[in-house]
Amino acid sequence: MSKPAQGNSETAQASEAAAPRWPAVLTWRAHDASRMESVRVVLTGNRIRASGRIIAGGCGEHPAFSASYDLVTDEVGRTKRLSLRSTVASGERHASIARDEENYWLVDAGGTHVRSMFGGALDVDVVLSPLFNTLPIRRFGLAHATEDVQVPVVYVRVPDLLVQEAILTYSSGADGIHVLSPVSSATVTVDDDGFVLDYPGLAERV
Repeated sequence: MSKPAQGNSETAQASEAAAPRWPAVLTWRAHDASRMESVRVVLTGNRIRASGRIIAGGCGEHPAFSASYDLVTDEVGRTKRLSLRSTVASGERHASIARDEENYWLVDAGGTHVRSMFGGALDVDVVLSPLFNTLPIRRFGLAHATEDVQVPVVYVRVPDLLVQEAILTYSSGADGIHVLSPVSSATVTVDDDGFVLDYPGLAERV
């Protein structure tokens, strides 16, 4: 059998290197809890489409639950709409969150309808999910710059799908990106695309 031509081998390697990384499935495992998150991400420029699920065992902070979500951002990475469904032993909850052209948020959750600017928020953050930290990290380029930013968000708690106004603080430096949220403070590491690799106290990517 003849040996493959070197040129063909190099061409194959170049084609493989040029192959797009996206769509991709990203999965995180909690450090100290029975919880995992898996999400299919489609990245087109700065636009993100994501469909994911969080599955968690019961603990002192929440009952056992599963929560699924579908996220769509605009062309610069700001959240356009997010739909969520949360399931616990007693039943299901649904929430729909969308931002209009005037940057008002329309929230329909548990029979409650809200129209608010949520302090100027352009992002949604879902507690217990590493994925949603990617939104401000990518938008402000924090994976490749040293910067301190305060980010107003529409903050969604799971499994009850309670929606609140909150501010997250991101401080990027040589050791990672420090994140201060309403429930934690940690220095996270991210990949070159700004997706979380490790969020101490929350989860790590597997």
